[in-house]
Amino acid sequence: MTTTTSDQFSAEERAAMKDRARELKAQAVGADGEAAALEKIAQMPAEEQVLAKGFHELVRNVAPGLTVKTWYGMPAYATPGKEGKVVCYFQSGAKMKMRYCTVGFSDAAQLDDASLWATSFAVTAWNDATRKSLSTLVRRAVAAS
Repeated sequence: MTTTTSDQFSAEERAAMKDRARELKAQAVGADGEAAALEKIAQMPAEEQVLAKGFHELVRNVAPGLTVKTWYGMPAYATPGKEGKVVCYFQSGAKMKMRYCTVGFSDAAQLDDASLWATSFAVTAWNDATRKSLSTLVRRAVAAS
């Protein structure tokens, strides 16, 4: 039996790949990445919008030098420049059919800590503890990138 690409990827994964193709085209013509990211946040369920807006504001305050854009249909924060590398991103749980949202860090963040470290964190509430932990991580990520 031959498997097709559609058999190998979930509907959510295929949608993310289509989002990525649209993002690359939009970036090529100089589209406003922050407006696109805020639009994606506005499309999330209300409880996820609180988390995504909180993370967006945190990154804009802690790391104002990062460029805001979308990455696979999710808000992302990258090093400056046309080919900026994504440092961190917010992922909607609802869109990916997961039970929680996540904040992730790419290898550009270089959060290396010995031989094992986390690169993704479940976020279930936006509060002082969440803000403090993520602020520390974003600061470390930006210092390393």
